[in-house]
Amino acid sequence: MEMRQFRKEIEQRLIRDGWTIIYDHKESTLRIEDDEIKKGVTLSLKPLLAKWERKEFGSIDEVVRYVEVGLEAMKHKPVITGNEKRIFPVIRSTSFPTESNDGEALLFDEHTAETRVYYVIDQGESYTLIQESMLKDTPFTKAKIREVAMFNVRSLPQPLKEDTVAGNRFFFLRAKDGFDASRILDQSLLEKMEKKASGQLAVAIPHQDVLIFADIVNERGYDVLAQLALQFFGEGRVPVTALPFLYEDGELEPTFILAQRKPK
Repeated sequence: MEMRQFRKEIEQRLIRDGWTIIYDHKESTLRIEDDEIKKGVTLSLKPLLAKWERKEFGSIDEVVRYVEVGLEAMKHKPVITGNEKRIFPVIRSTSFPTESNDGEALLFDEHTAETRVYYVIDQGESYTLIQESMLKDTPFTKAKIREVAMFNVRSLPQPLKEDTVAGNRFFFLRAKDGFDASRILDQSLLEKMEKKASGQLAVAIPHQDVLIFADIVNERGYDVLAQLALQFFGEGRVPVTALPFLYEDGELEPTFILAQRKPK
């Protein structure tokens, strides 16, 4: 499907009273704004079209639902008190904004040279980034939010799919709950995977919906991991980093790998 046709089909499905649709030809994005709250959702059409062509989502209904849920969440911002079990960490790149569109400071912690940890309230089909102002008039501090978020992420399931290439083992965690990459913050999981590895343990979080572990035993393994990380980075709805990490002595160290061959 051509970009123009793809865009037109999405636009036609998003026509609503009270919504304004703005197309940016240069960036190939659609901005859908709610006229009442003056806030909106931006769709990057190029990666969406690529996912459509790879049949990674069933229909344009999924895109429409994403916009509907996003705008609804903006209208009804949740509060922290009473939602403690819904507080989770999310991984973002260091280029991710530290303020909301309204200029409100977001709650976050530094993680690695490539990543930061932000905190959210899970609302099922979407989540709300926690702002510093949301802590006002509550018993919660930043340290308490961090503690609650880390406890909650450790309680999530850890489904792993294993594959082997040239003697190197790769483990993919894709629970499809929006917090796949967040599990990199579970130190017990990292330690478990390190014990499982017979060689060098490496980790990749190319986007928020996947976590990749690699048990590297030869040079071919580094090539494969680099290609996987780059491929997933280009496909993700929320990209994080194409650089893999080496896990040593309890620390994650971003590393640049010059891949020579593509994985089969």
